[in-house]
Parts: sequence; structure tokens; C-alpha cells
Amino acid sequence: MRLTTTHKMGFAALIMAGSVFLSRLMGLVRDKVVSWQFGAGAESDVYFAAFVVPDFLNYLLAGGYISITLIPLLSKRFEEDEADGWRFFSSVFWWAALGIAALTAGAWLFAPELARLVGPGFSPEKQARLTYFLRIILPAQVFFLPGACVSALLYIRRQFLAPALTPLVYNGCIIAGGLLVSGRGMEGFCWGVLFGAATGAFLLPVMAARARGGRLPDGVPGGLHLVFSLRHPLLKRFLLLALPLMLGVSIVAMDEQFVRIFGSMAGEGAVSLLSYARRIMLVPVGVVAQAAGVASFPFLAALAARGDDAGFDATLGTALRGSLMVVIPLTAYMLAVALPTLGLIFEGGRFSAEETVLAAPLLQLLLLSVPFWVVQQVIGRAFYARQNTLTPAVVGTLATLAALPVYPLAVKLWGAFGVALLTTLSLFAYTLALSFFWVRKHGSDAFTGMGLLLLKSLLLVLPGTLLALAAVHFLPHRLPGWFPGLYAYLPAALRHAVICGVAGLAFAVTYLPLARLFMAEALCL
Repeated sequence: MRLTTTHKMGFAALIMAGSVFLSRLMGLVRDKVVSWQFGAGAESDVYFAAFVVPDFLNYLLAGGYISITLIPLLSKRFEEDEADGWRFFSSVFWWAALGIAALTAGAWLFAPELARLVGPGFSPEKQARLTYFLRIILPAQVFFLPGACVSALLYIRRQFLAPALTPLVYNGCIIAGGLLVSGRGMEGFCWGVLFGAATGAFLLPVMAARARGGRLPDGVPGGLHLVFSLRHPLLKRFLLLALPLMLGVSIVAMDEQFVRIFGSMAGEGAVSLLSYARRIMLVPVGVVAQAAGVASFPFLAALAARGDDAGFDATLGTALRGSLMVVIPLTAYMLAVALPTLGLIFEGGRFSAEETVLAAPLLQLLLLSVPFWVVQQVIGRAFYARQNTLTPAVVGTLATLAALPVYPLAVKLWGAFGVALLTTLSLFAYTLALSFFWVRKHGSDAFTGMGLLLLKSLLLVLPGTLLALAAVHFLPHRLPGWFPGLYAYLPAALRHAVICGVAGLAFAVTYLPLARLFMAEALCL
């Protein structure tokens, strides 16, 4: 049976969704180890803050978007002239490697000054510790960017397995480092970051690329043929596409950094609590939003290259509708069980029940942003598929600049709660503006039926959400009376798991029949 483009895109999305889900799961395991050993305190605050500068350097060179700018150009060049395609790829690879190496070296030298900049609310002792962590983690960026170039090559070949395994290896190394290096605070986790970047982000995709030689079934060249070259006619076009991503400051890329920077001003433990809550929020974002965006992009790029506008709009609409039909009920359920979810995953060791209660409203606020993540991830890649990186960059920069001066006020008024609230509102504004400019430039065909879908989805999840919330509220008070002998001996994590399970059952038996009656397409994904 010949697979259609929709089937292929769906299969690719499933691979990426599975990878992201396992990666997020490992990320939660990693943070569970952190929370168990260090809770929400000074050492964990410093550890989370240590990623601000490295992540910004990666973003500055468009590391997270290297495949977006490279895939359309390299795909076309390979079709026209394979040998010249490899010369173009080599030029991008070496410029990326040299650029990130130079920036990393500069940041390493000025680590003390950068520590004061990203941890303005930290004490001098915490800033000194932050400097030490920075100098361990920073060199990891040298592996991320060149590895992203090789992963882009694998995406062109529709080889999703190695890029899918990359975050799993990376997170596995961090966990191993934290467990193996004891008695030195969180230093072991930092060494795990460096080793994970070298093996997972670089060596793994390189080995995967080299393993498939010759020409592949789709006509794409296999192997990995690098030559040292810093000049190519297409470099200018590549830089013109990448420059807006380098210079444009997107609220999507910076929200985690703002959480850490402004969280440091909200008191001890705020950075950690916000980071733990954000980690859980990123599970549906990664499984649905990022997977849909990554998987749809090669297909959208191919349709744009062929000038198939009708097919492009249909594929974009399918990606948007399918993602939202999955993410809205998932988000509604997670909103209801925010507190027991935090308790199940993090509570124990040095992470207390009181910290679970403090983190729950932060998680609920951040979860409200998940549907907006879905839309902006897919629409953003639709812009990139049409080789328009300027519009998302300008819109993202304006949204970030508008939010930046409000963060100190939000922290002053509401502390960590204000950081979470402003993050969600900023993402909503960015998504709305990005969608507006897409419709203005390319029409609204991709959004056909979207309003009705959203309305139906929200109405259908409402009864189940209310029932799940009731279960979360009443069960902790009722279960001890119903099962006095058993409940007293249950560990806290198991109690939270029971509540999540009962609430999930209540949500499912309410939502699924309604969805079957009024939105059967949601059950056919």
C-alpha cells in the first residue's frame, strides 16, 4: 500500500512524539533526582540558572532552528548537484562549529560577570557557585550546533530515529552524572550535561549519518562527506534566512530564561519551583506541539518548493486541527490534576508537601499556554517552509520587548506567580500576532473550521474537567475515612497516583462519550 503524504507525516509525527515523550519522561526523572536530593533551594536554583547563558548562545546562532534554515536550501542543492550540496553543507557545518566555539570561549572567560547578570537576585556566594557551574556546562554548546547540522541532514533523508534518540542519550547522561558524582552538590549533573552533549547531540547523529552510504530510496545522497570549506555561494542566502532567527528575540525561546532570571528575584526556591512546574508543562508541549511542528516541516517545505499552495494549506490545516484535538483534552486533564501530578513526580526527599502546594498554581498557569504553543510551533514552521524567517523573528522580538519591562513589576506584585502569569500572557499575544500575519499574507484557508473546532473542544472537555477537579479536591479528605487501614500505610507518591488515576477515569468516562457523539474525528487520530 502506497502511503500518502498525510500518512507519512503522521508516521513521522508519531516517531517524534514518542521520542519527545520519552525525553520529557527522562527529564522528569532527572528533575525528580534533583528534587529528591536538593528540593527547591539554593543549589537547585543555581543549577537551573546555569543554563541561561548556554541556551542563549545556542539560540544566538539559531541552533534550535538550524534545520529550518538548512533543510530547504540543502534539499534543493542535493537535487541539482550532489557534490556541490556537500560543499554547501560543509561550509555551514564549519561556520557553525567555529562560531559557537568562539562565543563559548568568550562566555567562559567572562563567566563571573555573566553570573551576576543572569542571577541578579542571588547572593555573592550563589553567584560564585553559578560561575563554577557555567564553566562546566558552557563547552557543551560546542557539540550542540554542529550536531544540529548533521541532524538536519538526517531529517532530509526522513531518518528520524537518531535525532529522536538524541535527547534520550543526553538526559540519560545527566542523570548518570548526578548519581555517580556524590558529595559535591549538583556538580555531577553539570558534568553529565557536557558528556551528554558530546555523545547524544554530536556523536550519535554523526554515526547515523555515516552508517547510510550510497543513494537512498528517495534519491537523497547517503553518508557524510565533510570537507573544510568556509566559502559557498549559498552561504549568503543561508545567512539571510538565519539572521532574523539570530537577531530576533522570541518569547518562545526566551520564556525559560525569563523564568530563571526573574525567578531569582522572587526569593529562594522560586527558580526551582518554576522550573519543576515548567518541566511538567513541557510534556504536552513536546509530545504534541514540537512533534507536530518538526514532523510537518519537511512536508510543508517540499509542498512550498513545488508551489502547491492548495496542498500546503491542506497539510497545514491538518497539522493544526489534529494537534489541537489532542492537546486540548490533555491540557484540561493536566490542569485538573496539577497538584497530585507534582506530588507524584517530585514530592519526597527534600521536596516537601508544602512545596508541592506552592508549585501547583504555577503549573496550572503555565499549562494554559500549551494550546498556544501548538499553534505557534506549527504556524512558525509554515513561515519557515516558505523561507520567511523575518516575520516570526520580528513578531517574536516585539512580543519579548513588550513583556520585558513588565516582568520586574509582575515579580514585585505577585512573586513567582507573576512570572508564570506573564509568561502565559506573552505566549498568547505572540501566537495571536503570528496567526494574524499568516492570514494577512497567505489567507485563512488553513484555519477553515478552526473556530468551531476550538469551541466544540472546550465545551466537550468542560464536564470532565470539573469532575476531575472535584475528585482532586474531595478524595484526599474522603479516602482516609473509606479505607482507614490501607490509606495510612500508602506512601505519598502512591496516594497522589491514586488521585490522578481516579480523576483521569472520571475525565475519560465523561469526555470520551461526548467526543464520540459530537466530534468523532478526535477519536480517529
